Amino acid sequence: MPRLKDKVAVVTGGNSGIGLETARRFVEEGAFVYITGRRQAELDKAATLVGHDIAAVRADIGNDGDLDRLFAQVRAEKGRIDVLMANAGFLEEQKLGETTPDHFDKTFGINARGTYFTVQKALPLIRDGGSIILVSSIAAFKGFPAHDTYAATKAAVRSFARTWTAELKDRRIRVNTLTPGPIETPIIDTYKGADQMRAFFSQAIPLGRMGRPVEIANAALFLASDESSFVAGAELVVDGGMTAI
Repeated sequence: MPRLKDKVAVVTGGNSGIGLETARRFVEEGAFVYITGRRQAELDKAATLVGHDIAAVRADIGNDGDLDRLFAQVRAEKGRIDVLMANAGFLEEQKLGETTPDHFDKTFGINARGTYFTVQKALPLIRDGGSIILVSSIAAFKGFPAHDTYAATKAAVRSFARTWTAELKDRRIRVNTLTPGPIETPIIDTYKGADQMRAFFSQAIPLGRMGRPVEIANAALFLASDESSFVAGAELVVDGGMTAI
């Protein structure tokens, strides 16, 4: 039997990379999935790639009105959420001496505030016994230059999972954190020296390569499904062993 048969899932940041691959895996396992992103053309392309049992809703998680509109549509069409994956995020490299207030506010506004209110606004729709998956990063506990604001927001995300596990225990809602290491997604090619970055990570990761989006999607599927029914408040690190040595 498909592991997510007849379940309703929401994946923010589902237009590319990890989010898109997760949406694809969830649909393959029987779920109907709502994906969000800020650019409608990319969302429509993603929905076409998945092909069925998917709805693309343009929404910026940093915008409260967009979140309200997203969950109003889910309520009207499906009436509930079984799985929420708060995946949308923002990364812009700036070192301490260069960081601007706008950069700081945008990073925290999307990654911390946006994640927080995504979950808060979805909560009335999440069924008792449902699954919330928060996406963090190994940057939360490993020091990468020019990632200080990003890393701090991802540490906040991990903290949310602990607190919400306690707060939502009476509803048996499982809140877990999925923490990827370096993953080969389209964003890598936006960096200066992308090939050098790939070479560095290949040396630093015991498995000798960067991860693939489907490998994170498979981990998300585990946390979304009943296979992880006794997993709550946990952090699942998927980084090829990079932070283990």
